Amino acid sequence: MWHEYGLTWADAGRVVVSAILLYVLVLALIRVMGQRTMASLSSFDLAAAVALGAVVGRAILGYTPTLAAGALGLLTLLVLQALTGQLRRFRPAEGLVNNRAYLLMAGTETVEENLRRTHISAAELTARLRLSGIRHRSEVACVILESTGQISVLRAGMPIEAALLEGVVGADRVPPSFLSGPGD
Repeated sequence: MWHEYGLTWADAGRVVVSAILLYVLVLALIRVMGQRTMASLSSFDLAAAVALGAVVGRAILGYTPTLAAGALGLLTLLVLQALTGQLRRFRPAEGLVNNRAYLLMAGTETVEENLRRTHISAAELTARLRLSGIRHRSEVACVILESTGQISVLRAGMPIEAALLEGVVGADRVPPSFLSGPGD
């Protein structure tokens, strides 16, 4: 069947294996580079992502791309994406698939080691504060880089339920005055 469309069974196998290996490689690189890599793209980031997609697509399809190879590569990537989504539901695999959330600010204090670890610049953090309507750092209870790559800004003035900070790397640095008690 595939041969009619310019794809032998051996070529089909190479497309599937290439798609799987490159998908795993891209996921691993994003884990190493940090979740901000693909969260909110600047024009430079978008150009890099398009180029990356072109390279990965060409590598998956092989020397002479065909309609059948393209369809098979696309199907393989979509199946991998669906399987990865299902893995997120299971606790043991969750850590492999999902990134961790990191505390970037605790009150007015910037958590420099987490900025470095997550590849967030001070300028990006300041921009997120402005976008959140923060006019003075004293308005901040905490800032968190979420596992999705988005940055959340929680304001001072309303106690934070401790359960909302579960699993956040560095959450112990949030001043107790910003947290609600057990019965609050």
